[in-house]
Amino acid sequence: MHELDVVVSGLVFQDLVLGLPTPPRPGTEVWATESHESPGGIANFAVALARLGLHTGMAAVFGADDLGDRVWRRLADDEGIDLTLSRRLAGWQTPLTVALAYDNDRALVTRGTSPLLSADELITTLPAARAVAAHIGPWRNEWLGKAKAAGSVVFADVGWDPSEQWDPAVLDQLEHCDVFLPNADEAMAYTRTTSPAAALEALAEKVPLVVVTNGDDGAEALDASTGERVAVPAYSVPAADSTGAGDVFAAGFIAATLWELPLEQRLRFAALTAALSVTRLGGADSAPRWPDLAAWQTAHPEDHHLHALISANSGR
Repeated sequence: MHELDVVVSGLVFQDLVLGLPTPPRPGTEVWATESHESPGGIANFAVALARLGLHTGMAAVFGADDLGDRVWRRLADDEGIDLTLSRRLAGWQTPLTVALAYDNDRALVTRGTSPLLSADELITTLPAARAVAAHIGPWRNEWLGKAKAAGSVVFADVGWDPSEQWDPAVLDQLEHCDVFLPNADEAMAYTRTTSPAAALEALAEKVPLVVVTNGDDGAEALDASTGERVAVPAYSVPAADSTGAGDVFAAGFIAATLWELPLEQRLRFAALTAALSVTRLGGADSAPRWPDLAAWQTAHPEDHHLHALISANSGR
């Protein structure tokens, strides 16, 4: 394995996104106006990072089934993601998520079970990487501590808790993390607070840098080591599907961190990548490439915040 910019670990899904004119109701049938299939879950992270030019590796479990084979080929062959740390397992189904997109939001229905191998079992030999990123939850992630000790910058995200218990013990894993990027609902639920700002402050006591995303209300970051606090608005775009937008935001923030941009620019770049991703259906497949970012900049010459960064990479 060559040296990587980022290693990501988590659960991979195949997403089927259906664009609906209205939400479905019991006893009725709704015809989708459009549909799209795309890798999802931690693949959103990996694809978004790779499209920004970062050499990305992924540690995940794939079912040894038709769905798993399709997702594997899609990530390895089409996106250039290093799957050396991933495994195909017979007798385990690749998870499938159906995303129902309507009214600028989405509802998710997932079929699947927990993978038979943990990240710690997949990553037995820690690869050289500038950064690592993982979805944390009620499972062990000892490899994150090892990665931090080896000098990698450790980023963490968290997902929806289907039990809605929001066990605060999950946050114990932040002792190994440098940056935590939850959305506002997750941040408030885990910290038992009633506002994104209060959640941000509570989490800053556990991790050096916290970024809380809040949909149309933008995002806010707090650097506990310096006290710097920055908020940026969301970019206004026509939304088609928000599936995976949080992962794309995190990928944009990781990339901008590795490029050593100031905190405000990191937030703005992450917000822009996430905004462009919601203009199309799909999680991983909607992650923008540099030509997409350049096209946006051309259409918005009045916005100079990221002009130099986008111009420098527009030919990639």
